[in-house]
Amino acid sequence: MTISRLEGQKVLFIGGTGVISSACSRRVVELGADLHILNRGVSSARPVPDGATLITADVHDTDQMHAVLERQEFDVVVNFVNFTTDHIARDVDLFAGRVGHYVFISSAATYQRPAGQLPVGESAPLRNPHSAYARNKIACEELLAEAHWEGRFPVTVVRPSHTYDRTAVPFDGGWTAVERMRRGQEVLVHGDGTSLWTLTHHTDFAVGFTGLLGHPDALGETFHITGDEVLSWDRIYRIVAAAAGVDEPRLVHVPSHAIAAADPRWGEDLLGDKAHSMVFDNSKIRRIVPEFRASVPFSQGAREIVTWHDQDRARRVVDARFDALMDQLIDAHRPGRP
Repeated sequence: MTISRLEGQKVLFIGGTGVISSACSRRVVELGADLHILNRGVSSARPVPDGATLITADVHDTDQMHAVLERQEFDVVVNFVNFTTDHIARDVDLFAGRVGHYVFISSAATYQRPAGQLPVGESAPLRNPHSAYARNKIACEELLAEAHWEGRFPVTVVRPSHTYDRTAVPFDGGWTAVERMRRGQEVLVHGDGTSLWTLTHHTDFAVGFTGLLGHPDALGETFHITGDEVLSWDRIYRIVAAAAGVDEPRLVHVPSHAIAAADPRWGEDLLGDKAHSMVFDNSKIRRIVPEFRASVPFSQGAREIVTWHDQDRARRVVDARFDALMDQLIDAHRPGRP
């Protein structure tokens, strides 16, 4: 029987109950690690797995963090909720000299948009003037690289792309677009619907991710971990529609810049990420973690999403503001309108 590299290892997840981290938490426990999850509260949709130790604390309260982690050392620390260089500086202060492997969750949104070449590899330029979130992640990576190469902090950077679970509808506005499909209403799709996108089921991500933890060849390296299925946005909407029992959704295409003009926050998400075709070369993660493969097609994932939402009416939330904005933009860009 093969023994996992994580068997008996003491692992700390800061976060641990989110879309990505929940699947990673379950798999780390299955692989025999002594998992500690530090979180302010427990998600009812994604509870702490049996066998993990819950530490209730606020990661942004430095004094509290020093108190709860006093004299503790970890083989691996993963922070799923770091977004700024202040967060990174705090973690370096907390864990320097007390951790064998620190993993930072960055984002594939850091890659240059539009991509200069597809598929995108880890050495692609990092530049995203449209997204403050991406720029902050880039700055975090730079600070951690400096700490690593100075010998102060053993770091690996992981860049997820669009990773989902059954709770996460892949559209801006969440369930709103699905409800519109079911009502027979028109649904807004950004751009012309042909840009290519990559969706990753969180259980697939977890296989690649946990294979990196404690791996000596991962130290000082950067990896993205994504699915291999490449879909246009029109196709993504049609797959979700089929899962929701809608034969042919009424899709209306609206330029991303027009959406950004009407709603800057939505526009940042599009112009800084989803409006551009993004396809990824996963050969690097497969060299280190050969068991990683994307085994869950989005057609299956979409059925999981719709089934979970249909189990409880309270989950099928329609955002009234977003619903009205969609009507406004569709009316202004309806085909044939002068």
